[in-house]
Amino acid sequence: MNAVVAPTAVETVTPVRILQERSGDAAAVDALVLAAFGPGRFAKTAERLREAAHLAAGFCAYEGERLIGSVRLWSITVGEARSVFLGPVAVDAASRRGGLGAELVQACIDEAKTMALDGVLLVGDPPYFSRFGFLPAPEAVLSGPVDRRRVMWLPITEVAPVGLVRSVA
Repeated sequence: MNAVVAPTAVETVTPVRILQERSGDAAAVDALVLAAFGPGRFAKTAERLREAAHLAAGFCAYEGERLIGSVRLWSITVGEARSVFLGPVAVDAASRRGGLGAELVQACIDEAKTMALDGVLLVGDPPYFSRFGFLPAPEAVLSGPVDRRRVMWLPITEVAPVGLVRSVA
């Protein structure tokens, strides 16, 4: 007797696209960030900085038409250094662990390098962000409580991040 094997269903994988954020993406991005970080993010110093800053650029990751990731760059200065503040990086819970967050961070770094800046500042996990070239920024002073060990700088020029971090509106 010959066995007949039924054809298996082929799973269609929708490719993920990373695109520059458009004005129509804002509400979906805000909902994704809220789902990823909860309302506690509003109490953080980093959020106070972003609230007053101009959105310099943002990137969205889409699987089909569904937003599954986002990250933004906010216009700031660090002392005399022209910069952007990176964050938050938000990825839908079902899409984590596949490297999407790293792809979004890299998109921001690539964009920042085209913007005539001195560097990129963030508050984040040193083991994660050091692989992109971020270094401790002990002389960057944020105007609120922050874990100093998590303040990091990606240099683009030789200008150092020394002094008060200010939003640029």
